[in-house]
Amino acid sequence: MADIDVDDKKAGTRVFKKTSPNGKITTYLGKRDFIDHGEFVDMIDGMVLIDDDYIKDGKKVCANLLAAFRYGREDLDVLGLTFRKDLIAQNFQVFPPDESKNRPLSRLQERLKKKLGTNAYPFWFTVPTKSASSVTLQPAPGDTGKPCGVDYELKTFVSSNEPPGTGGEKPKKHNCVRLAIRKLTYAPWENRPQPTAEVTKDFMMSPGLLHMEASLDKEMYHHGESISVNVHIQNNSNKSVKKIKVAVAQVADICLFTTASYTCEVAKVESSEGFPVGPGGTLSKVYTLCPLLNNNKDKRGLALDGQLKHEDTNLASSTILPDGVAKENLGIVVQYKVKIRLNIAGALGGELNTELPFTLTHPKPPDSPVLHVKPVSRPTTGTLDVDLIQLDTAVDNPKNEDDDIIFEDFARLRLKAGDSEDLGDA
Repeated sequence: MADIDVDDKKAGTRVFKKTSPNGKITTYLGKRDFIDHGEFVDMIDGMVLIDDDYIKDGKKVCANLLAAFRYGREDLDVLGLTFRKDLIAQNFQVFPPDESKNRPLSRLQERLKKKLGTNAYPFWFTVPTKSASSVTLQPAPGDTGKPCGVDYELKTFVSSNEPPGTGGEKPKKHNCVRLAIRKLTYAPWENRPQPTAEVTKDFMMSPGLLHMEASLDKEMYHHGESISVNVHIQNNSNKSVKKIKVAVAQVADICLFTTASYTCEVAKVESSEGFPVGPGGTLSKVYTLCPLLNNNKDKRGLALDGQLKHEDTNLASSTILPDGVAKENLGIVVQYKVKIRLNIAGALGGELNTELPFTLTHPKPPDSPVLHVKPVSRPTTGTLDVDLIQLDTAVDNPKNEDDDIIFEDFARLRLKAGDSEDLGDA
């Protein structure tokens, strides 16, 4: 997503737009990322510019918001069976305006109305709190079509005059606009306890115990931030510890008719430095890991934050589980934990394991009315240690109310395995 800096902001306000194939309908949105703040979700509001011919003919134009969990490829949808589960479905009649749903225009809608003219009509959608966030499961090389996961789509189209659900004519592609948007979640900061764990192992035919303590420097991390794992080993047995493995694991629960759990390592360190730790020995060491999508692009099924265009995403954020909300309504539940394993020498040595759960999320969107973000440069080599998703929470600055509006076309979703194929959903 190309964002604008301070100098560009002076020239105008960025607005995304997309036009139907026949050029009769154009949808305008101020942003593509909508943030779940916990107590409320950013309102999805915009304008639809309708051609004079449609207005004269009294064509009915509607907007539809759909959040769905796709758990199978589109080309497998046959005989009326679809591998998807609808999570949210809302409809809004844009034209003729539904007087019962009238509300004051936002400042951006007012400016668009003034610039686009009388043929521009507003729409609004309120996303429920505690609803599913956008999550994409990383496709395998060669996969085409929509990736599996939870996606949000805003569609504006010419509707039949029959009431919804009565078998009216389906929307035609030539007078329909489909926009892929994202609902992202950040975890509000809380004074949470530092994750710690203590484990002890005894041996069947050997005296003494092997003791390990582990802790993280904090409970919540932002994407691109390094994780420090403090490990202390006290060996009071007559066994020797050969080496240690410290890994960050992503656990994704796919919540359908039953819950299936998938675990994938996204960062790991295996070390023999300071080892072996013999009988009576101790070892204290800090291991640093940084979970990044850049190092895991070959892992199929890895959960990512909802993808809008090629590589414009990162590892999925931790799912905030609200009280009283069924997992089935969230589609995919993502959690993270640090796993520590000690390898013990000897035929009956075995292993000593422990886990430290933590939260991986985005930083809180700034409270200032304008967010200035430079475009993210992607290095061709080296480790990418930035959050590729910039939380787009910018609103209009009252001082710039008379500035021009910069229109930017919606970028189409492009899968890495099929760069030659544009999908019309973005």
